[in-house]
Amino acid sequence: VKLLLLLSLLALAHCAVYRVPLWRGKSLRQTLEEKGLLESYLQKTQASLGAKFAGSKGDYEALRNYMDNEYYGNITIGTPGQVFTVIFDTGSANLWVPSIYCNSSACNNHHLFNPNMSSTYVPTNRTLSITYGTGSMTGVLGYDTVTVYEITITRQIFGLSVTEPGDIFTYSPFDGILGLAYPSISASGATPVFDNMMAQNLVTKGLFSVYLSRNGASGSFILFGAIDSKYTSKGIVWIPLSAETYWQVHMQSLTVNFLPIACLGGCEAILDTGTSRVVVPKASLASIRFFVGAGPNGQISCNTLFKPDIVFHIHGNSFNLPASSYIIKQSDGSCVLGFESMEGNLWILGDVFLRSYYSIYDRDNNRVGLS
Repeated sequence: VKLLLLLSLLALAHCAVYRVPLWRGKSLRQTLEEKGLLESYLQKTQASLGAKFAGSKGDYEALRNYMDNEYYGNITIGTPGQVFTVIFDTGSANLWVPSIYCNSSACNNHHLFNPNMSSTYVPTNRTLSITYGTGSMTGVLGYDTVTVYEITITRQIFGLSVTEPGDIFTYSPFDGILGLAYPSISASGATPVFDNMMAQNLVTKGLFSVYLSRNGASGSFILFGAIDSKYTSKGIVWIPLSAETYWQVHMQSLTVNFLPIACLGGCEAILDTGTSRVVVPKASLASIRFFVGAGPNGQISCNTLFKPDIVFHIHGNSFNLPASSYIIKQSDGSCVLGFESMEGNLWILGDVFLRSYYSIYDRDNNRVGLS
């Protein structure tokens, strides 16, 4: 009995719960606006920056909306550890960072991974290529020790960028991306970080949860292996996934004042920490703007007092998004609607939605939880 108890304690010591702090910083949109480059940048791309998922297959991922992302965290790669600021992104599956092999301007002002400085780095002859709507990255794949806060993953495969053309990474406040979606969408078949956490028994449960603070407050975090009961006092609504690719669910409709205004007859939606706003089909955006009193460019009164809730109906449950959540105040004091449009029929429930809920991503049961 004593031996079993000792083995249990040792197992717990090696399989703990880890809270990774996130911080909210400037988005790329804010940075470009401050530099007076936003208008020319938008004209040059000539594309909807919300279209993050359209046309994804194989090694192609149309990841566009990192322009609005605001939540970041640090990881280290190698021995000794080299520090990188990354987006913890539930909307993609690969880990990649800039490297010393990179010859793009984007790599001149970001941290670069140097494999020669790591005693645990193992190279491969495999390549990585991800095409983005506003740029792309290519690189090589290698293995090394990756530490996420206090979680140390051995032999984690990751991308070392060689090219990062386009402005989106040049001005971005993050170095790289740590994807948390399913391995089925991982470019080059690279095993995602969380899959290795589970395989190496580094988390107590095969799930992670995310809290994004509101109104500039601190306290945002991603919790690997557990659910913080302080954030679930009103219970958890569990929603089965409709696809094990992104964290995708089926949504029945969107209503305002009990009136269905979009997603009529149902639609597919993705919970995505890597997108700041709620991204919807073009026709749906026009309807939403009309019913909440927003202008054709999304401009809206900053007075939230008489604005209606927008209600998302998912798996037989209603998730309210109040005006205080969907109206975004800009640096010049004006306000805009926190919704953008994209081609296609997919909905992306980004940070504008997720800030109102504590979200749980359960790989053990292929479901998401909202509290």
